[in-house]
Amino acid sequence: MTTTPLLSSVEMATFVANGFHRMDAVVPDELNEQAIGVFDAGVPPVPYGTPVDKAFPEGSFARRLIAIPAVAGAIRSLVGPDPTVDHHAVHIREPHEGGAQPLHGDAIIDTRTDAFDVQLMYYPQEVTGTMGGTLSVPGSHLRRTNESDTGRYQNLRGQTRLTCPAGTVVLLHHGIWHGGRRNDSDIRRYMFKIRFNPTVPQVRTWDVSDLDDPRVPEELSRYFPWCEHATARLEIYNRIRVWRALTGNAAFDIDYWATRVANRPGRV
Repeated sequence: MTTTPLLSSVEMATFVANGFHRMDAVVPDELNEQAIGVFDAGVPPVPYGTPVDKAFPEGSFARRLIAIPAVAGAIRSLVGPDPTVDHHAVHIREPHEGGAQPLHGDAIIDTRTDAFDVQLMYYPQEVTGTMGGTLSVPGSHLRRTNESDTGRYQNLRGQTRLTCPAGTVVLLHHGIWHGGRRNDSDIRRYMFKIRFNPTVPQVRTWDVSDLDDPRVPEELSRYFPWCEHATARLEIYNRIRVWRALTGNAAFDIDYWATRVANRPGRV
Protein backbone atom coordinates (compact mmCIF):
# COMPACT_ATOMS: atom_id res chain seq x y z
CA MET A 1 0.00 0.00 0.00
CA THR A 2 1.33 3.42 -0.93
CA THR A 3 -1.48 5.51 0.57
CA THR A 4 -2.40 6.17 4.19
CA PRO A 5 -5.88 4.68 4.72
CA LEU A 6 -7.95 6.64 7.21
CA LEU A 7 -10.51 5.08 9.50
CA SER A 8 -14.15 5.29 8.52
CA SER A 9 -16.84 6.96 10.63
CA VAL A 10 -18.15 3.54 11.62
CA GLU A 11 -14.67 2.51 12.77
CA MET A 12 -14.31 5.76 14.71
CA ALA A 13 -17.69 5.22 16.37
CA THR A 14 -16.59 1.70 17.30
CA PHE A 15 -13.46 3.17 18.88
CA VAL A 16 -15.53 5.71 20.84
CA ALA A 17 -17.73 2.87 22.10
CA ASN A 18 -15.08 0.21 22.74
CA GLY A 19 -12.05 2.32 23.59
CA PHE A 20 -9.69 0.57 21.17
CA HIS A 21 -8.94 -0.16 17.52
CA ARG A 22 -7.26 -3.49 16.79
CA MET A 23 -5.23 -4.41 13.69
CA ASP A 24 -4.11 -8.04 13.56
CA ALA A 25 -0.81 -8.99 11.85
CA VAL A 26 -0.48 -5.54 10.28
CA VAL A 27 3.30 -5.31 10.82
CA PRO A 28 5.45 -7.10 8.20
CA ASP A 29 7.45 -10.15 9.24
CA GLU A 30 10.69 -8.28 8.48
CA LEU A 31 10.01 -5.78 11.27
CA ASN A 32 8.71 -8.41 13.67
CA GLU A 33 11.93 -10.37 13.26
CA GLN A 34 14.01 -7.31 14.15
CA ALA A 35 11.85 -6.13 17.03
CA ILE A 36 13.03 -8.26 19.94
CA GLY A 37 16.69 -7.52 19.23
CA VAL A 38 15.89 -3.80 19.11
CA PHE A 39 13.92 -3.98 22.36
CA ASP A 40 16.60 -5.99 24.16
CA ALA A 41 19.19 -3.40 23.11
CA GLY A 42 17.02 -0.65 24.59
CA VAL A 43 14.86 2.03 23.00
CA PRO A 44 16.28 5.50 23.80
CA PRO A 45 13.99 7.63 26.00
CA VAL A 46 12.59 10.94 24.78
CA PRO A 47 11.31 13.96 26.73
CA TYR A 48 7.57 14.28 27.22
CA GLY A 49 5.81 16.06 24.36
CA THR A 50 8.49 15.52 21.72
CA PRO A 51 7.33 15.74 18.06
CA VAL A 52 7.31 12.34 16.38
CA ASP A 53 10.02 13.18 13.83
CA LYS A 54 12.38 14.23 16.63
CA ALA A 55 11.43 11.41 19.00
CA PHE A 56 11.95 8.73 16.36
CA PRO A 57 14.51 9.66 13.68
CA GLU A 58 14.01 8.55 10.10
CA GLY A 59 15.03 4.90 9.72
CA SER A 60 14.63 4.02 13.41
CA PHE A 61 12.57 0.98 14.30
CA ALA A 62 9.80 2.98 15.98
CA ARG A 63 9.55 5.37 13.02
CA ARG A 64 9.25 2.48 10.56
CA LEU A 65 6.60 0.88 12.79
CA ILE A 66 4.33 3.92 12.91
CA ALA A 67 4.92 4.63 9.19
CA ILE A 68 3.17 1.40 8.17
CA PRO A 69 0.23 2.77 6.14
CA ALA A 70 -2.57 1.17 8.16
CA VAL A 71 -0.93 2.21 11.44
CA ALA A 72 -0.17 5.74 10.24
CA GLY A 73 -3.72 6.15 8.94
CA ALA A 74 -5.28 4.97 12.19
CA ILE A 75 -3.07 7.27 14.29
CA ARG A 76 -3.89 10.26 12.10
CA SER A 77 -7.60 9.42 12.24
CA LEU A 78 -7.59 9.28 16.03
CA VAL A 79 -5.26 12.11 17.08
CA GLY A 80 -4.87 14.14 13.90
CA PRO A 81 -1.66 15.17 12.13
CA ASP A 82 1.66 15.86 13.85
CA PRO A 83 1.02 14.38 17.31
CA THR A 84 3.71 14.48 19.98
CA VAL A 85 5.09 11.50 21.86
CA ASP A 86 4.09 11.56 25.50
CA HIS A 87 6.29 8.59 26.37
CA HIS A 88 7.15 5.12 25.17
CA ALA A 89 8.30 1.91 26.83
CA VAL A 90 9.06 -1.75 26.24
CA HIS A 91 7.05 -4.00 28.58
CA ILE A 92 8.44 -7.49 29.17
CA ARG A 93 6.68 -10.30 31.02
CA GLU A 94 9.12 -13.03 32.04
CA PRO A 95 8.28 -16.74 31.72
CA HIS A 96 6.51 -18.21 34.76
CA GLU A 97 6.91 -14.94 36.67
CA GLY A 98 3.84 -15.67 38.78
CA GLY A 99 2.43 -12.14 38.93
CA ALA A 100 -0.03 -9.99 37.02
CA GLN A 101 -0.39 -6.23 36.71
CA PRO A 102 -3.40 -4.73 38.53
CA LEU A 103 -6.25 -3.41 36.44
CA HIS A 104 -5.63 0.30 35.86
CA GLY A 105 -5.99 3.29 33.55
CA ASP A 106 -2.88 5.14 32.37
CA ALA A 107 -3.81 8.55 33.71
CA ILE A 108 -4.98 10.55 36.67
CA ILE A 109 -8.65 11.51 36.51
CA ASP A 110 -9.05 13.03 33.05
CA THR A 111 -12.26 14.97 32.48
CA ARG A 112 -11.64 15.92 28.85
CA THR A 113 -14.54 15.18 26.52
CA ASP A 114 -13.13 17.10 23.57
CA ALA A 115 -9.71 15.42 23.42
CA PHE A 116 -7.98 12.15 24.28
CA ASP A 117 -4.56 10.57 24.00
CA VAL A 118 -3.98 7.32 22.13
CA GLN A 119 -1.69 4.51 23.21
CA LEU A 120 -0.20 2.22 20.61
CA MET A 121 0.55 -1.32 21.78
CA TYR A 122 2.60 -3.48 19.43
CA TYR A 123 3.11 -7.24 19.82
CA PRO A 124 6.04 -8.51 17.74
CA GLN A 125 5.39 -12.19 18.47
CA GLU A 126 2.35 -14.41 18.61
CA VAL A 127 0.64 -14.08 21.99
CA THR A 128 -1.07 -17.26 23.16
CA GLY A 129 -3.42 -17.74 26.09
CA THR A 130 -0.62 -19.34 28.11
CA MET A 131 1.54 -16.25 27.56
CA GLY A 132 -1.04 -14.12 29.34
CA GLY A 133 -1.57 -11.14 27.10
CA THR A 134 -3.01 -7.72 27.88
CA LEU A 135 -6.35 -7.74 29.68
CA SER A 136 -8.74 -4.87 28.95
CA VAL A 137 -12.35 -3.97 29.67
CA PRO A 138 -14.08 -2.76 26.49
CA GLY A 139 -16.19 0.34 27.01
CA SER A 140 -14.53 1.31 30.31
CA HIS A 141 -12.49 4.25 29.00
CA LEU A 142 -15.01 7.01 29.71
CA ARG A 143 -15.67 5.91 33.30
CA ARG A 144 -13.58 8.38 35.29
CA THR A 145 -11.04 6.74 37.58
CA ASN A 146 -7.62 7.61 38.96
CA GLU A 147 -4.85 5.30 37.74
CA SER A 148 -5.09 2.09 39.83
CA ASP A 149 -8.44 2.76 41.54
CA THR A 150 -9.70 -0.33 39.72
CA GLY A 151 -6.81 -2.51 40.91
CA ARG A 152 -8.97 -4.27 43.50
CA TYR A 153 -11.17 -5.76 40.76
CA GLN A 154 -10.00 -9.23 39.80
CA ASN A 155 -12.38 -10.03 36.95
CA LEU A 156 -15.17 -8.11 35.23
CA ARG A 157 -17.84 -9.45 32.90
CA GLY A 158 -16.97 -8.79 29.29
CA GLN A 159 -13.23 -8.32 29.86
CA THR A 160 -10.94 -9.57 27.12
CA ARG A 161 -7.45 -11.01 27.33
CA LEU A 162 -5.56 -10.36 24.14
CA THR A 163 -4.29 -13.29 22.14
CA CYS A 164 -3.04 -12.37 18.69
CA PRO A 165 -0.75 -13.20 15.78
CA ALA A 166 2.68 -11.63 15.48
CA GLY A 167 2.68 -8.07 14.23
CA THR A 168 -0.56 -7.01 15.87
CA VAL A 169 -1.10 -3.36 16.81
CA VAL A 170 -3.83 -2.11 19.14
CA LEU A 171 -4.59 1.60 19.58
CA LEU A 172 -6.18 2.38 22.95
CA HIS A 173 -8.01 5.36 24.40
CA HIS A 174 -5.80 6.50 27.30
CA GLY A 175 -8.52 5.86 29.87
CA ILE A 176 -9.34 2.21 29.14
CA TRP A 177 -8.99 -0.17 32.08
CA HIS A 178 -6.28 -2.72 31.33
CA GLY A 179 -3.40 -4.72 32.81
CA GLY A 180 -0.72 -7.16 31.74
CA ARG A 181 -1.59 -10.75 32.67
CA ARG A 182 0.98 -13.12 34.11
CA ASN A 183 3.03 -15.18 31.68
CA ASP A 184 2.71 -18.93 32.34
CA SER A 185 4.62 -19.95 29.22
CA ASP A 186 8.31 -20.68 28.63
CA ILE A 187 8.62 -17.66 26.32
CA ARG A 188 9.40 -14.03 27.14
CA ARG A 189 6.48 -11.81 26.14
CA TYR A 190 7.19 -8.38 24.62
CA MET A 191 4.96 -5.37 24.10
CA PHE A 192 6.05 -1.95 22.86
CA LYS A 193 3.93 1.03 23.87
CA ILE A 194 3.85 4.60 22.53
CA ARG A 195 1.48 7.24 23.88
CA PHE A 196 0.53 10.02 21.47
CA ASN A 197 -0.79 13.47 22.43
CA PRO A 198 -2.82 15.44 19.87
CA THR A 199 -1.61 18.88 18.84
CA VAL A 200 -4.71 19.91 16.85
CA PRO A 201 -8.44 19.69 17.60
CA GLN A 202 -9.54 16.10 16.99
CA VAL A 203 -12.38 17.15 14.71
CA ARG A 204 -13.19 15.14 11.56
CA THR A 205 -9.65 13.84 11.24
CA TRP A 206 -10.83 10.57 9.63
CA ASP A 207 -12.69 9.66 6.42
CA VAL A 208 -16.11 11.25 7.05
CA SER A 209 -17.72 10.10 3.80
CA ASP A 210 -19.89 7.66 5.79
CA LEU A 211 -20.71 10.06 8.62
CA ASP A 212 -24.44 9.47 8.18
CA ASP A 213 -24.17 5.69 8.12
CA PRO A 214 -26.87 4.27 10.46
CA ARG A 215 -24.24 1.97 11.95
CA VAL A 216 -22.63 5.01 13.65
CA PRO A 217 -25.40 5.50 16.26
CA GLU A 218 -25.72 1.72 16.53
CA GLU A 219 -22.07 1.44 17.56
CA LEU A 220 -22.35 4.37 19.97
CA SER A 221 -25.40 2.73 21.59
CA ARG A 222 -23.56 -0.48 22.45
CA TYR A 223 -24.04 -1.98 25.92
CA PHE A 224 -21.27 -3.82 27.78
CA PRO A 225 -21.83 -6.51 30.43
CA TRP A 226 -19.53 -5.08 33.12
CA CYS A 227 -22.05 -2.41 34.16
CA GLU A 228 -25.75 -2.60 34.86
CA HIS A 229 -28.34 -1.23 32.44
CA ALA A 230 -28.93 2.07 34.25
CA THR A 231 -25.31 3.19 34.42
CA ALA A 232 -24.70 1.85 30.92
CA ARG A 233 -26.90 4.72 29.78
CA LEU A 234 -24.42 7.13 31.34
CA GLU A 235 -21.67 5.60 29.19
CA ILE A 236 -23.79 6.15 26.07
CA TYR A 237 -24.33 9.75 27.16
CA ASN A 238 -20.55 10.16 27.55
CA ARG A 239 -20.05 8.79 24.03
CA ILE A 240 -22.58 11.27 22.64
CA ARG A 241 -20.53 14.10 24.17
CA VAL A 242 -17.32 12.72 22.64
CA TRP A 243 -18.95 12.22 19.23
CA ARG A 244 -20.30 15.78 19.27
CA ALA A 245 -16.77 17.05 19.89
CA LEU A 246 -15.19 14.80 17.25
CA THR A 247 -17.68 15.73 14.53
CA GLY A 248 -18.21 19.37 15.47
CA ASN A 249 -21.93 18.61 15.46
CA ALA A 250 -23.41 19.93 18.71
CA ALA A 251 -26.87 18.65 17.71
CA PHE A 252 -25.93 14.97 17.42
CA ASP A 253 -27.94 12.81 19.78
CA ILE A 254 -29.20 9.29 20.47
CA ASP A 255 -32.77 8.93 21.72
CA TYR A 256 -32.83 12.64 22.70
CA TRP A 257 -30.69 11.96 25.81
CA ALA A 258 -28.14 14.76 25.54
CA THR A 259 -30.68 17.24 24.12
CA ARG A 260 -32.99 16.66 27.05
CA VAL A 261 -30.23 17.07 29.65
CA ALA A 262 -28.98 20.31 28.07
CA ASN A 263 -32.43 21.93 27.92
CA ARG A 264 -32.42 25.22 29.88
CA PRO A 265 -35.35 27.41 28.82
CA GLY A 266 -34.81 31.11 29.34
CA ARG A 267 -37.16 33.33 31.29
CA VAL A 268 -39.62 35.51 29.41
